[in-house]
Amino acid sequence: MTSIGGAEMVDWNLAVATATRLVRPGPDVSKDEARAVVAELRRHAKASEEHVRGFTRMIPESHQPEDTPVLVVDRAGWIKANVAGFRELLKPLLEKMQDRRSGGPGGAVLGAVGGKVTGVELGMLLSFLASRVLGQYETFAPATRDLPAGSNGGGRLLLVAPNIVHVERELDVDPHDFRLWVCLHEETHRTQFTGVPWLRDHLEGEIQSFLGETEMDPMTVLERLREAAQSLSGARPEGERDDSGRSIVELVQTPAQREILGRLTAVMSLLEGHADFVMDGVGPAVVPSVAEIREKFQQRRARGASRLDQALRKLLGLDAKLRQYRDGERFVRAVVEEVGMDGFNRVWTSPNTLPTKAEIAKPADWVARVHRKADS
Repeated sequence: MTSIGGAEMVDWNLAVATATRLVRPGPDVSKDEARAVVAELRRHAKASEEHVRGFTRMIPESHQPEDTPVLVVDRAGWIKANVAGFRELLKPLLEKMQDRRSGGPGGAVLGAVGGKVTGVELGMLLSFLASRVLGQYETFAPATRDLPAGSNGGGRLLLVAPNIVHVERELDVDPHDFRLWVCLHEETHRTQFTGVPWLRDHLEGEIQSFLGETEMDPMTVLERLREAAQSLSGARPEGERDDSGRSIVELVQTPAQREILGRLTAVMSLLEGHADFVMDGVGPAVVPSVAEIREKFQQRRARGASRLDQALRKLLGLDAKLRQYRDGERFVRAVVEEVGMDGFNRVWTSPNTLPTKAEIAKPADWVARVHRKADS
């Protein structure tokens, strides 16, 4: 636990307790139905390995990638897993903020507020997110007693059963098809990281470089958390607006960070777009109602929810994530149409063959750089 002058900056245990207490209850299901859903998701996750590997051709048949666990969790399980990941990933940033707080003018105020309040506010945000995530490949997942992870530094696939059931009912789609469709997307992420050995270290290096460049004072971070939490709880006065219009992630203060964020945005667009492309590419062969599912799911994404939901999505940067799905899928589709799946797979050769942010928008430029240069 990162602490400053004896005061914890983030009370992670309190964040878990708060989020678990505030998270919305899942859909009403019987114990027998819940067990059946969990069993089916595990079967689909296993079947998705063969479907995804056959379609993407990322992993040679003779190669056995690292085995990472598949965990079917409830909303509380998702919260615990993500707090563990955040705690590990944010450790360098919190240590840096610790140094700033010890001598800065905001230190006394932050010390008075303390990690308890910060933990509560972080818990409020996690409770909001915990009811919305269908699945997640945790790349930087430290193993715990309750949550196993891959042997070489992390990695586990989470499927959030109550959220999957909630959405399949909301969309009124075939539940068995929808569950497999979700597993195909998440298994693609698992394949990306287990089939491309350098990808995890590269992504972690970029994130740590970004955090290492952070010059944000502790009070600014705390204020952003408070704004998001107040929006969630309705505590912000009516009509009061955030004039900056920026998400938490967009609070970038240095040119180096802007460059890193551009590269991270391109990588995440590639990964999310590739997963969408694969789930729809595999879909027709194994998910009979894939067209209906995709149409209804896209409408749900575009529609969003309440104004509160939209405000939080903007503040947390979730709108940017939705753009990553769309822009990344267009990039992957265009490249595959131009050079085929094996040609597209050159993207996984090294960090130098990853697309830039500009190339995500102009796939032909990536083809020209990677293919024509290599083939000349």
